[in-house]
Amino acid sequence: MLIDLHTHSRRSDGTDSPTELVENAARAGLDVVALTDHDAMTGWDEAQVAADRVGITLVKGLEISCRYGHRGVHLLGYEPDPTDAALLSELERVLRGRQDRLPKTLARLNDLGIAITEADVLAVSGEAAATGRPHVADALVVAGVVASRDEAFERFLMPGRPAYVDRYAADLEHMIRLVVAAGGRAVLAHPWTRQSRKVLTAEVIGELAEVGLVGLEVDHNDHDADTRAALRAIASDLDLVITGSSDYHGTGKVGYDLGVNTTAPDQAARLLRDRVDLLR
Repeated sequence: MLIDLHTHSRRSDGTDSPTELVENAARAGLDVVALTDHDAMTGWDEAQVAADRVGITLVKGLEISCRYGHRGVHLLGYEPDPTDAALLSELERVLRGRQDRLPKTLARLNDLGIAITEADVLAVSGEAAATGRPHVADALVVAGVVASRDEAFERFLMPGRPAYVDRYAADLEHMIRLVVAAGGRAVLAHPWTRQSRKVLTAEVIGELAEVGLVGLEVDHNDHDADTRAALRAIASDLDLVITGSSDYHGTGKVGYDLGVNTTAPDQAARLLRDRVDLLR
């Protein structure tokens, strides 16, 4: 059984529709795929229709923008109640932070002599729940300013770059509690990539487990072999679920193909123990 627990559609910053993502997952030979768009659950219903049609199991999730110790970190929430009022309220606040950042980002790009407008960005963001930096990057590609999303982030949009603007992100511990209270399962996404490794120490991960964290995304393209081994040891010590996934974004993220990393069936069964029907 091949299980990929982290993918994105056009409802956030992927390039596939939810239907296309599920169809592509089936073509890639996956048995189970999780749709985990950023801060939004709007693609679940469409993806479920496609999953029922092509005969693949869909796990409903999301990747939530959080902050810990003044660093940006990401949390994967699996199978929470999509009607939970407290969770929805906090997600709305996160999405509003994304939207509010856009004009400030564009103003900084304009100050750099780059003539890009909100209309240009909205033309590429399509059905996304909120417009974010990847969509600005795509607009810069369309305008011929850069050749790729990666170049756009490296030159303009990463922290410390001239067009970077900070935004609201949820407190990590608070969000773990919200996901758990909504009946979901909380897993740290790519915990030792970029800024997050500086704050997500083994001790901190242990503290997060005490408030409801159940797993670590260990097998991810942004983790080298030594990093994976160290995270696997931490997960083992804390009895946390070990997941692996692609972090697929369609053509928006080259080299992160569906199924490039997968989750072992026994680990998925532990993670989704309240939804064992998903793995039959």
